[in-house]
Amino acid sequence: MSKGITSRADDYSQWYTDLVQKADLAEYSAVRGCMVIKPYGYAIWEKMQATLDKMFKDTGHSNAYFPLFIPKSFFSKEAAHVEGFATECAVVTHYRLKNDGNGNIIVDEDAKLEEELIVRPTSETIIWNTYKGWIESYRDLPILVNQWANVVRWEMRTRLFLRTSEFLWQEGHTAHATETEAVEEAERMLEVYNTFSQDWLAVPVIRGRKTENERFAGALDTYCIEALMQDGKALQAGTSHFLGQNFAKAFDVKFTSKEGKLEHVWATSWGVSTRLMGALIMAHSDDQGLVLPPKLAPIQVVIVPIFKTDEEKALIDAFVDTFSAELKAKNISVKFDDRDTQRPGYKFAEWELKGVPLRVALGARDMANGTVELARRDTQTKETVAQAGLSDYVANLLDEIQENIFQKALNFRDTHITEVNSYEEFKEVLEAKGGFISAHWDGTVETEKRVKEETKATIRCIPLDQPEEEGICIFTGKPSSKRVLFAKAY
Repeated sequence: MSKGITSRADDYSQWYTDLVQKADLAEYSAVRGCMVIKPYGYAIWEKMQATLDKMFKDTGHSNAYFPLFIPKSFFSKEAAHVEGFATECAVVTHYRLKNDGNGNIIVDEDAKLEEELIVRPTSETIIWNTYKGWIESYRDLPILVNQWANVVRWEMRTRLFLRTSEFLWQEGHTAHATETEAVEEAERMLEVYNTFSQDWLAVPVIRGRKTENERFAGALDTYCIEALMQDGKALQAGTSHFLGQNFAKAFDVKFTSKEGKLEHVWATSWGVSTRLMGALIMAHSDDQGLVLPPKLAPIQVVIVPIFKTDEEKALIDAFVDTFSAELKAKNISVKFDDRDTQRPGYKFAEWELKGVPLRVALGARDMANGTVELARRDTQTKETVAQAGLSDYVANLLDEIQENIFQKALNFRDTHITEVNSYEEFKEVLEAKGGFISAHWDGTVETEKRVKEETKATIRCIPLDQPEEEGICIFTGKPSSKRVLFAKAY
């Protein structure tokens, strides 16, 4: 089959778009800026969702659902929040259409809403208005709620999975009696995201804090995980926010403490989205197609038979029936591609494009010799192995593939973290090498904005795992006590 994928080296952006579409993950829809997630792409998202959902529930959270529409007045209650999302909001003004008598469907001006509604860009306001009715005393706390939903942020420039006007995500919203509990919750959920990204996505991330300029609108502190893509650009893979009492005060959410005092509640919110699909694709894939870590691959093993006669096919079918049952007993997903409409070479190329971690090919000679051919997607290597004990061998090999994909991404990330000590060196590395640049910064918004204006690089995070280090800001020469990570980003 002709893959029609642009080379990464020639045009990384087009390579990514080609891959998303050719691998049947998603396509652009008739609605500008929105996408259709196709069954194969949605199957990957479902595996992400199921894994994260279990991790949330294992840390004490429950799922709920809140309205898609938010009264506009709610946004004006928290000034920083409305300012942060105002330019991205889609607004519902009417509730009915009508025929104008000439065959045209128009908005019925007599059906104007008394109060305009915002299509949710995020749910803090509607949720905290709801929590006001749920919370009276310390006995009602904590509230640990997560929501799986779609949100709308009216983007002018969109890219499949990375930035679309409508996308899928989860958003956790928790309420606590103390500041300490809320901070612990925000940090706990950052660790959940860190574990998921590294153990499941096979994407190494750096845990950090956002600068004041990059914080979530309405948060006192934003924690994040930052990943590095193969083109040297950073991608924010997840965020967890300590909201303080900002939303509790905006919506007058108070509780009676154990001491009988009336106090405002402390809050967090945290989320990841279908942007993780973009991270998965860009961190691992190549010019032949997707490279999927086994833990998230919808199909972990594909079996392609090669035969000429019905007798040969019958022998292969009997073996595959037993082998597939053994794999399924080990919770390994397997597909037997016995289509008679395509040749084996076409099937090999198709499953390579779709990133299936392991391909098993067997023909009449294999059946006579008691062997199969295994082809790894991650290394593009082949080996001939015995049929005896094959299911155990495959299970161990999938674990090895998962680890190898992570290590490859980790090695790339670690060799693309560069320490610099001058602005000239900073600009040189940014253009010639890319990746994360570790540099001293004076802590001011002004400096951060100037660097971004001049270089398009932003401070991705202030890493959590770094010691104090006295130095001078690369831009202003003023004192600095910590290095931050700059990068160009998605």
